[in-house]
Amino acid sequence: MAGVYWYGGEWTSEEPKLTGPMDHAFWLGSVIFDGGRSIKGVAPDLDRHSARCVESARKMLMKPTKTAEEIEALCREGIRRMGPDATLYIRPMFFVRKGLGAARPDPDSTDFVLAIYDSPLPGFAGFSACLAPFRRPAPDMAPTDAKASCLYPNGARATAWAAERGFDNAVICDALGNVAEFASANLMFAKDGVVVTPAVNGTFLNGITRQRVLALLRGAGVPVEERAVKPDELDTADEIFSTGNYAKVQPCTNYNGRALQPGPLARQARELYFTWAEAHWRILPKAA
Repeated sequence: MAGVYWYGGEWTSEEPKLTGPMDHAFWLGSVIFDGGRSIKGVAPDLDRHSARCVESARKMLMKPTKTAEEIEALCREGIRRMGPDATLYIRPMFFVRKGLGAARPDPDSTDFVLAIYDSPLPGFAGFSACLAPFRRPAPDMAPTDAKASCLYPNGARATAWAAERGFDNAVICDALGNVAEFASANLMFAKDGVVVTPAVNGTFLNGITRQRVLALLRGAGVPVEERAVKPDELDTADEIFSTGNYAKVQPCTNYNGRALQPGPLARQARELYFTWAEAHWRILPKAA
């Protein structure tokens, strides 16, 4: 795929080769990333994604070598290099080279790389999902307050489990058995005109797109509840949808084998989001 990469003060069109078997990031997973989007020159909440990248690094015992403002400036430059027609995934990353003893990362060896590459935005066709027997860890079990790469293998296990049963994605519960999120995105559902989403409890990331969609729905007068969600509530939901950076708002059209239609509240959430993004985050002129 076409992309641009920034590392060590230079831009390149080829992926930089960064780590070896003795690097802490390679063998002990001291890596964080963030994910932004640019959709034909519109890059929603790029400042917040840049800031979360720095915050995640600090929470993973790293010493960030770039400020949020510096990361955002690099992202904007990369978007310009890819052009106004490109739909992109934007992935700034911090990682650690050395360790202090067997496991503790050496913060002074923190390094940074930025990858920006072509990544088409999925349409509104929807996806299937099922409840999987995997849990999100509690905050005292894993670095759940960071967008840490080490958290993602468990989501991948859940997605693989779902795929073996004919589904695209999985719903994961928290340690108490309440719904936490989809394996790869935050979860919302609608019942009787009310949008409901699991309350933030430290077991899953309070996604930037999640926060934005909730604010936009509330601003449009849609009733929204953030609370504990029991798994069986999804069995009778009028609609279920995901929010996340990769696909923004996507309807779940089959849950545990029950067919669902892309609903009006998911459509409204998606329309509100893209209208807001165009109004506030166009950083390149529209292509001629």
